[in-house]
Amino acid sequence: TQGVSSAASDVYKRQALVDDENSIRTSVSLALESEGFKVDVFQNGIEALEALESKSYDLGLFDIKMPKMDGNELLAKVRSSKKDDLKEMPIIFLTSKDQEQDEIIGLRMGAADYITKPFSQKLLSERIRTVLRIYQNRKAPTTQENTDFKNLKKGNLELDDLKQLCYWKNEIVELTVAEFNLIKSLAKYPGVVKDRNQLMDTMYGDSIYVDDRTIDSHIKRLRKKFKSYDPEFDQIRTRYGSGYSWRE
Repeated sequence: TQGVSSAASDVYKRQALVDDENSIRTSVSLALESEGFKVDVFQNGIEALEALESKSYDLGLFDIKMPKMDGNELLAKVRSSKKDDLKEMPIIFLTSKDQEQDEIIGLRMGAADYITKPFSQKLLSERIRTVLRIYQNRKAPTTQENTDFKNLKKGNLELDDLKQLCYWKNEIVELTVAEFNLIKSLAKYPGVVKDRNQLMDTMYGDSIYVDDRTIDSHIKRLRKKFKSYDPEFDQIRTRYGSGYSWRE
């Protein structure tokens, strides 16, 4: 592939894209290959699982709604594999807007993230890079550099920055990479109001444009997730006309 960056070619080697829509397989694979990723495409879970068991992949992109074997079933097969590198492979779900319950199931089964269709190809590639960096950090041997990471504790909230794990009252709350970064940005400075642009930069970086109402959707999902663990959760405050803050 022309114009491949060293970061992409050296670190992010091969991905398995599984989707029953030919247009998605074509557009996503072409876009990712133009950024240096290697992509194998599959039209259903059964076909993909055979390849996953025989080859090594760095990441999987799974559609949820597919014939023969859906994304959640494929994820369950991956997580129960006897092949260690497959069992631990990060998975990003490609979902439709009406599949929130499927997303929650997938996250609890061990999916790393999800992205809702239709999506920006640039945003997808950045989310892939973020997920792979996190998984590499998890597998990295302990050094002085990574032992300097300290868990962020604010009341009932605890964030493990190295492993990207969120705890509320000692229970793990299943969050995507973007949601984890959003919570960290708010909780690190309780009472400080952050506007949507600041929060978008925290979640996606300043090189990617995302509609500012995307933040509102993430906040709504976060509140719903935390309340499923604790109905009294009320830490995220809305400052109308300004943004959001973490309750002191």
